[in-house]
Amino acid sequence: MAGSAQLVISFAHRPALGGEDFWVAPSNADAVSWIDRWRAWTHPVLVLHGPPGCGKTHLGQVFLAATEGAGVAAPDLAASDPARLADAPAVLVEGADRTLGAEGERKLFHLHNLVVEAKGRLLLTARVHPARWPLALPDLASRVRAAPAVAIGAPDEALIGAVLVKLFADRQVRVDPAVVAFLVMRMERSFAAARRLTAALDTAALAEKRPITVPLAAQILADQAAEKAG
Repeated sequence: MAGSAQLVISFAHRPALGGEDFWVAPSNADAVSWIDRWRAWTHPVLVLHGPPGCGKTHLGQVFLAATEGAGVAAPDLAASDPARLADAPAVLVEGADRTLGAEGERKLFHLHNLVVEAKGRLLLTARVHPARWPLALPDLASRVRAAPAVAIGAPDEALIGAVLVKLFADRQVRVDPAVVAFLVMRMERSFAAARRLTAALDTAALAEKRPITVPLAAQILADQAAEKAG
């Protein structure tokens, strides 16, 4: 396990709500730096954007833990009370690039203004840069696009390898480094995919009473690909 252990210790991590770790790597280091210095932001609003599975949700939870803030999913904005949310020292809106509808956009605009007036912090997460959000309310669009926007890249091979090793260790499963290397080169590079894959491999190994090997890894990858295609 020496090679696997090296993967684990080569990255720092941040605890997040729910007891999960957020791993720090070149793909997300800039975003982590912004979250770490949230008190020193020169603008009260920050947009974090990146592809699905890059860790936006985890980093949002890190933000909530650090700020003792309040969170809301973008689809729930229309039914939310911006004044109640803005009572918190910081607010997280997840998936802010979704189509919000007229009421959702109005609520986000109101929330933005309340947070700015209170000198709080507002973190918006999204899949794409704010310039590409489908916003119909001009005042909201101009305010969001004036905020700093930080990109999070997809996890690289080294980070995904470290995450796989950590997930297997959490399950008290010993896996040869060759298996980890095989998976890294063939799997979808996202934290969610890593969790699904380690769970499926652990379940299959227990059911078949066999260790996790490269052939088993290949079988599970093929099964997941077929399920996704179907």
